[in-house]
Amino acid sequence: MSGVRLGGRPPKNLSKSLKKQAQSDERIRNLIEGKFGEAKRRFSLGRVMTKLNNTSETSIAITFLVMNLSALLRQAFWLFFGLFHNKNLWGCFLA
Repeated sequence: MSGVRLGGRPPKNLSKSLKKQAQSDERIRNLIEGKFGEAKRRFSLGRVMTKLNNTSETSIAITFLVMNLSALLRQAFWLFFGLFHNKNLWGCFLA
């Protein structure tokens, strides 16, 4: 990810490639910030109050592990639901 220049006045005319790079960087940053916001809201990441660095890192890692497992479970549920809900698919297995 690129960043803004440190110091000095910003240039009047930015090239299209710099604007495109800045826009791409903002998209990536929004995705990352959104995941941290979800972790704070749904998975209590904002309530980590451990005192040691090791325990804080472990608590944060477990939170993101649970987030990944939750997403996998959600995908597996919808796959399972889709398989049993589609009647045309059962005809393929029974024939």
